[in-house]
Amino acid sequence: MSSFSGATLMITGGTGSFGNTVLKHFLDTDIGQIRIFSRDEKKQDDMRHELQAKHPESAKKVKFYIGDVRDPQSIADAMYGVDYVFHAAALKQVPSCEFFPMQAVKTNVEGTDNMLHAAMAAGVKRVVCLSTDKAAYPINAMGISKAMMERVIYANARVAAERGGTVICCTRYGNVMCSRGSVIPLFIDQIKAGNPLTVTDPEMTRFLMNLDEAVNLVKFAFEHANPGDLFIQKADASTIGDLAKAVQKIFGETGVNVIGTRHGEKLYETLMTREERLRSEDMGNYFRVSADNRDLNYDKFFVKGEVRTMADEAYTSHNTKRLDVDGTVRKLLTTDYVREECAKAGIDTKQFGV
Repeated sequence: MSSFSGATLMITGGTGSFGNTVLKHFLDTDIGQIRIFSRDEKKQDDMRHELQAKHPESAKKVKFYIGDVRDPQSIADAMYGVDYVFHAAALKQVPSCEFFPMQAVKTNVEGTDNMLHAAMAAGVKRVVCLSTDKAAYPINAMGISKAMMERVIYANARVAAERGGTVICCTRYGNVMCSRGSVIPLFIDQIKAGNPLTVTDPEMTRFLMNLDEAVNLVKFAFEHANPGDLFIQKADASTIGDLAKAVQKIFGETGVNVIGTRHGEKLYETLMTREERLRSEDMGNYFRVSADNRDLNYDKFFVKGEVRTMADEAYTSHNTKRLDVDGTVRKLLTTDYVREECAKAGIDTKQFGV
């Protein structure tokens, strides 16, 4: 019997790519109820109809709540009776957050604080919050808002632990392939239209995870978290140039147009900073970064100092395992989206060794 047997799980931002993948993992288990909390009634209605059509027996487990993490009352009302929360609600696109930074603050920072206070007040047992590599050494508004979100998580985790209540932890991962707003669906659409792929910088590197891996990371954090822990999956990476070549190797050559980096983009991603790596624990496929439990008594640090404050290097998409074009092709074909697009185009994936 799993920890989720008979339990009620809430997914904030639950109509997104992550929420849909969570449903795939949990819908046919012995979980009691899954609550989808989001502000988009159209996406909720689409999800409801799809569940009723494809999973008529299990669809009754899924309940839909219209609300916004920016609205404390709406999240508090939906939280009653919840055992566990996966917090995925966020503004995630770098350029839009760059132009509207206060909107990122209201959703990613204030919204997370609203959700955590509602969870603690409702007696939720565990909360896993989803963050991003862009929170490590942030250079853009989205990353800065997510970095602040993480600080809100750790502060609330400390308070909850002191009260002996809700266990709050965090996960951080890089690009999730084929999620909303990601570049792979754009590349495929450009090939379908016979247009060259628009590549920002061919030497830019990015971590590559599929949605199932993202859910497995959250499940691992749920099972192993102490208050305030941060969990990171070890992930492969590729250059954007090789990613474009891999997509074209599957769907056809249409050329490449290098357009330069967008607002706030990094050359490479950092999943774990040097400071975090110093207090990290290698757990096989994952790293656990323990909470910094120092208090506000800083005299001992100013007077005595610390022997070491950071590791030799951060964990980045430049120094992780780098996939070549063929390896990137195989990684792409682990996603439902790419396999479905291959099926539509009549492409036999066996030719790629998958």
